[in-house]
Amino acid sequence: MSSSLAAVLGGAAGAVGLVVILVIFLWYCLSRNRSFSRTSETGSSDPSLQVGRNIGIELPLRGAPLPSDSQGTRRFSLEELVSATTNFSEINMIGVGKFGEVYKGLLHDGMIVAIKKRLGPPCQEFIEEVLYLSSVRHHHLVSLLGYCQESELQMLVYEYIPNGSVSSHLYGTVQVSNKKLEFKHRLSIALGAARGLAYLHSMNPPLLHKGFTTKNVLVDENFIAKVADAGLRNLLSRIDPAGTSSQLAGDGDIFVDPEERESGRFVKKSDVYSFGVFLFELLSGRAAVQSGHLESNQRMAQWVQTHQDLNDIAAIVDTRLISSFTAESMGEFVNLIVQCLLPSGDRRPTMNYVVAELDRILEKEISLTTVMGEGTPTVILGSQLFTSSR
Repeated sequence: MSSSLAAVLGGAAGAVGLVVILVIFLWYCLSRNRSFSRTSETGSSDPSLQVGRNIGIELPLRGAPLPSDSQGTRRFSLEELVSATTNFSEINMIGVGKFGEVYKGLLHDGMIVAIKKRLGPPCQEFIEEVLYLSSVRHHHLVSLLGYCQESELQMLVYEYIPNGSVSSHLYGTVQVSNKKLEFKHRLSIALGAARGLAYLHSMNPPLLHKGFTTKNVLVDENFIAKVADAGLRNLLSRIDPAGTSSQLAGDGDIFVDPEERESGRFVKKSDVYSFGVFLFELLSGRAAVQSGHLESNQRMAQWVQTHQDLNDIAAIVDTRLISSFTAESMGEFVNLIVQCLLPSGDRRPTMNYVVAELDRILEKEISLTTVMGEGTPTVILGSQLFTSSR
């Protein structure tokens, strides 16, 4: 009896000991995991490499390569980008923008990218801003993939959008079939751009574009619109405040929100005003600006006052659109432009409203121009409107 009891007690003690060992082992593993999760958000256990938008950081500007952050931001070497652009050859240069020269590049992995290059000393603010902007991703935004900061050069690497800017198709050197510029296509481009801008405004805190024009709305091979240069002015103001201010003062290709000019404050409705100018260019097929902010704003205000009743619509609309729109949808489109360009920011719509209106107008235009047959309502085409106005 005593031997049986001893055996039972011995077995129980062994079981308890085993449980204790397992508990200790599990506690040790969990502690390790918690420690790892606190130090591996950027792929490194070095606290100096844990980055954030509004906190002080210490990043290596020279020497050891910076690992990609959790959003996939890539640090490119100067050697890699020199190779991708054939030493930044003139044949690969595709433009000059606010940041600097823009080149088309082919990376070793076969990806085609757009590389923006400027002179600039190394600074942590540049890296902080790039890490933030590269995390801003949307179907209708051009993605910032990474950067390079070496040899007194600062470079931004973006996804490459093959069909160029909307401005180049409307009034630039790019030749495109008129079918690509039909009213339905322009509405689709406007809707995509509006969605991209609305996404920026929906962020917390909102990201204001501050430089939205027809030139930085790009279209891919399917003519899907993507907004470029989101946050670029914020970046420039952080790394080169004096240069950015003087550059913006002489910037003749952007209509300034009248309220922004008076108050010096840029708000969401300032982007909406710029979007109204973009819509006007889609409508007219012409650059809205010729020279100088003051003249430009006066001309735009005059247009808003003159054409609200659509009596002179034939004088406004791009002649390439003559037979590709209905008067009903065009009237609603012009009315939306007028709303975006109202002098009072409080009376302008939000970008979410603009998205909803463009979506509705596009659906209506598609239904009016593609559904034909018994019971189809009478449709006044653009060609009839032009004929009757002469």
